[in-house]
Amino acid sequence: MLRIRPRTAVAATAAVIAALSLTACQGSPSDDPSPGNAAADGASARPGDKADGSGNSGGNGNSGGNGSGSASGAGKNPSAPRPSDGGKAPDRGAGSSDACAGGNMTATVTKVPRPINHLLLTVTNKGSRPCSAYFAPSLRFDDDQSATRVNDDSKPQAVVTLAPGRSAYASVLLSGEAGGDTHGRVARKLTVYFTPRSGSGSVGAPLTLSLPAETHKDDNASVTYWQTSAPDALQF
Repeated sequence: MLRIRPRTAVAATAAVIAALSLTACQGSPSDDPSPGNAAADGASARPGDKADGSGNSGGNGNSGGNGSGSASGAGKNPSAPRPSDGGKAPDRGAGSSDACAGGNMTATVTKVPRPINHLLLTVTNKGSRPCSAYFAPSLRFDDDQSATRVNDDSKPQAVVTLAPGRSAYASVLLSGEAGGDTHGRVARKLTVYFTPRSGSGSVGAPLTLSLPAETHKDDNASVTYWQTSAPDALQF
């Protein structure tokens, strides 16, 4: 009987130690610092989600589950402005206001009584869509190597846009103040080039016009920007 009691006490002590060890092994999952823990990188796992070993819930790095969100550049940007014309972007190309060019214009040039030494150049949109008469016409008298000077004081406040059948106007000062060698001569034809939106070079085919008889010009000749009316053009 004296040997039985120590064995019983030893067995009871072993059972307590085993219970304490089991409790220690079943600690809270949030104490696990391993990379595979869904909560370790600040992401909260949802019920039913499976971890893929990358530290993300859902297995593809985004909540949509298709990998094609804004991070890939393929999705729509909800903060981008939308056009206000029923969802269609404004047509700034060939649809609404092309640069006017020889292929869709008719032109006339006339000598006016006042102011003296002036021609009036008129172009009319014969097309079915609007066009814009940008800047000033680029003019060549006969076989001149350089274009006629543009009168910068005549620049309008807005680009002249022509609906079908509407006209734009430019006046041509044929000669400036007398004095010096200005190479005055009689010119017989005028070639009209149209300027693109960029303001550089020309667009489309030019128009060639016969000048009124005895049109005399010199190196001081100049042309205005396109204007919306003949009186506006002839004031320069």
